[in-house]
Amino acid sequence: MTRRYRLLGADGRSRASSTAGTLGGHRRLRIYGRLDCPSARRWLARGHYAAHRVFFADNEAARAAGYRPCAVCLPREYDQWTTLQEDR
Repeated sequence: MTRRYRLLGADGRSRASSTAGTLGGHRRLRIYGRLDCPSARRWLARGHYAAHRVFFADNEAARAAGYRPCAVCLPREYDQWTTLQEDR
C-alpha cells in the first residue's frame, strides 16, 4: 500500500501525492517554511498551528499559492520576498 500525502498546489488546492512535502505552512497566516523551523515547532508544541497546517512540494508551489517565506528558517528567501514587495 502506497502512502498518500496532502499537498497544497500552486493553485491553492489540496492534492494527493505519493511524495511527502518538503515545506510546511500556516493556512491563515499564509506563511511557509522548513519542516524543522524552530518558530513553527514552538507553536506546534504549544498546541497551536496544527489545525491550519499545510504542506508544499517546493518553494515555487508555496509562492505561487500566495504564501510568503518564514523570516526565521528561510531568511534569504524572506529578504528576496521583501525586496519584491517593496518594488511593487
